Amino acid sequence: MGRVRIIRGKKSNASSSSPFALAKSAMRRFHNTMHALIHPRHGGRHRIWYAVALSFLFCLIFFNSDQSKRPAALLKDLHCSGRYIFVHDLPPRFNSDLLRDCRALNPWVDMCQFNDNAGLGPALGHAGGDWYATNQFALDLIFHNRMKQYDCLTTDSSRAAAVFVPFYAGLEVGRHLWGQNATLRDSSAMELVRWLRARPEWAAMGGRDHFLVAGRITWDFRRYPDDEHGWGSKFLFMPETKNMTVLIIESSPWASNDFAIPYPTYFHPSKDGAITAWQDEMRKQRRPWLFCFAGAARPNMTGSIRDHLIAQCADSRRCNLLECVPGSDNKCNSPERLMEHFRSSVFCLQPQGDSYTRRSTFDGMVAGCVPVFFHPGSAYAQYEWHLPRNHSKYSVFISEDEVREGKVRIEEVLRSISSREVAAMREEVIRMIPRLVYGDPRHKLETFKDAFDVAVEGVIERVRRMRKGAAEEVQLDEHDSWRRSFAGEEGGGSQWEHFFEKM
Repeated sequence: MGRVRIIRGKKSNASSSSPFALAKSAMRRFHNTMHALIHPRHGGRHRIWYAVALSFLFCLIFFNSDQSKRPAALLKDLHCSGRYIFVHDLPPRFNSDLLRDCRALNPWVDMCQFNDNAGLGPALGHAGGDWYATNQFALDLIFHNRMKQYDCLTTDSSRAAAVFVPFYAGLEVGRHLWGQNATLRDSSAMELVRWLRARPEWAAMGGRDHFLVAGRITWDFRRYPDDEHGWGSKFLFMPETKNMTVLIIESSPWASNDFAIPYPTYFHPSKDGAITAWQDEMRKQRRPWLFCFAGAARPNMTGSIRDHLIAQCADSRRCNLLECVPGSDNKCNSPERLMEHFRSSVFCLQPQGDSYTRRSTFDGMVAGCVPVFFHPGSAYAQYEWHLPRNHSKYSVFISEDEVREGKVRIEEVLRSISSREVAAMREEVIRMIPRLVYGDPRHKLETFKDAFDVAVEGVIERVRRMRKGAAEEVQLDEHDSWRRSFAGEEGGGSQWEHFFEKM
């Protein structure tokens, strides 16, 4: 190995080597040689050189820096390079004004209580810290508050890896979904895109570096523009929105710009220790039930298998059934009752809800319960940044067609899985918990990446590829966008095709 020499000389006035570039270059050189220096086969002399190299790095940062720029700022530049986010300062009518008029956000539910605690909702005090009665449609507010604590924010959009638009799209459209006035449902979204188009940050990439959160399912924003009587707004069909990356709790299998991220759960850890303690508790949890189901029948939904699941669960001595019935005595409205239900079972049945997905999937996994899916659109074609590509590592799949046709008994399928396989799946689910939950926006996790962190990384990588002019991971016709989640899988997900040909 060559010797390290520090050459003393006159201070250079050249401007081509900025402090940031020098520090970054030094860090790269240091990273490339560090492993060799500290390898066990080397003796103490080499470890001394490791210490010298580390000292040299920090001296380089300090002595080459502009005296007006502290070393801490340079280190932040190193940490945040390629990770900076610029946040638009939107007029309050697009976000905070909606919260002031919270009683109008939903005609059936008083959303005001769910705005408490930075959007987490009322604290569940008797359940211990870090647990809240979080509304499943509160993600707009939760994500924005998490973004305020992001460690790489910038006010210089030219340095930004991506641009965040804090429009509360889900809360806004929720005010008008049950109304007959389509113009009213579209008005705020149209105002937003006009505002964005006038901004210089939009002009840089035509909005392709912009992203936002729409905390409802995609179908609430996909009314065809020529259909004035259809459901929802036309927000996701607007040309400007098609350029953006939209984070949503359920994406469309036939659209390329919306990406599903987890539903909010009741667990919002404020520190790393809360996560590890919960994971340990779930590993030790006694689970007397083989499987469980929590939900209501869908008699008016053509093709729903819920009646079949409820019947099979009721007939089994190894299934714990929690039927969700309308009214004030609905046990499914109790976060504590639901979590106790999931944590006492090995497997949780997760059929389609009112749409492909349901919040219960994430509540169950947070409880360490292995999900059983019946349609690939419920998870596999959805949360590509948050769930493993190898679906069998953490879940069981039983085709809803076979359940509907009476060809399969769920208990028999689950009993046939070896205890070793079950233990491995449960451990994978418990290991995944940090990336499935949103940390408390008022605090900061130190080592774990939560659902917010994973989503932001996904957005930044997508924008980076677009900046390079590179193709997306898979070149697909938009109608086949669902295949994106099966990239690298043998057959490209062809075994799932018939599930996505029904609409």
